[in-house]
Amino acid sequence: MCRSRVILVLQLLAATAMFAVDRFVKIWAAANKDDAPLPLIPGLVSTVYAENTGAAFSFFEDGRIFFLIVTAAAMCAIVWALVARWPRHQLGAWAMALILSGAMGNFIDRLLQGYVVDMFRFDFIKFAIFNVADIFITIGGILFCIYLLFMHEKNKKRGKGRL
Repeated sequence: MCRSRVILVLQLLAATAMFAVDRFVKIWAAANKDDAPLPLIPGLVSTVYAENTGAAFSFFEDGRIFFLIVTAAAMCAIVWALVARWPRHQLGAWAMALILSGAMGNFIDRLLQGYVVDMFRFDFIKFAIFNVADIFITIGGILFCIYLLFMHEKNKKRGKGRL
C-alpha cells in the first residue's frame, strides 16, 4: 500500500477514535447529569449537562433536519477530499480529520436524540456550553485556516505533489 493510502487510513481511523472519545464523554455526561456541575479545573472549567437543539451558541434552535442535511453533506465532502488527496499538506488533511470526527459526533446525537449533548462550561467567562466534538471542530477549523492561508496556495504554486 502506498504511503498516501496508509496516511489516509490513519486519518480515518483517528477520526473514528476521536468520534468514540466524544461518544464516551457524552454518555458519561448523560449518566451523571444529576451530579452536575462538577468542577474539572476549579474556577476554570466545570461539567454541566445541556441538550442543544441548535448550532453553536444555540443558534437556529430546532433546526434538526437542516443540520442533519448540512452535516451529512459536509462529512461526504471531507471524506471525498481526503480520498482525492485534495489537501496538499498533512496539516490540511489532519485538520479535515478533526473536523470530520466532530461532525460525526454531533451528527449522531442529532440523528438519534434530536439534540446535541454539551457538557463543558467555562467558569471564568460567560460562554456557550460545548462538547468534545465542538473542540475537535474548532481545533480542526483553526488548523484548516492556517493550512489555507499559509500552505495550500504555496504548495500549489510550487507544483508540489499531493500528500
